[in-house]
Amino acid sequence: MFGDMMNMMGKLKETQRKVEETKKRLDTVLIDEKSNDNKLKITLTANRTIKSIDIDESLLEDKEQLEDYLILTLNKAIEKATNVNETELAAVAKEGMPNIPGLDMFK
Repeated sequence: MFGDMMNMMGKLKETQRKVEETKKRLDTVLIDEKSNDNKLKITLTANRTIKSIDIDESLLEDKEQLEDYLILTLNKAIEKATNVNETELAAVAKEGMPNIPGLDMFK
């Protein structure tokens, strides 16, 4: 039994290391999003860090319109990045889960 516990602890540490590696890798995965008319383009990482924002000159004339574009486009980009992030991290976590009877909710 003690050997099983040590094996489980080792597996959990390995999973933790893989999760950290995946988080670092997600910093290099870029998500591009643009408004429907291509007047605003946003790039962020799968860890939801904004890398660039490209704004068409015409949007600079109307502050309220620009704010609306930013909110809509950023929210779409963040949603996409969150989906990628959660999917990748869940796959790593599921892979490292010990096989404990009754805890099959991640399968």
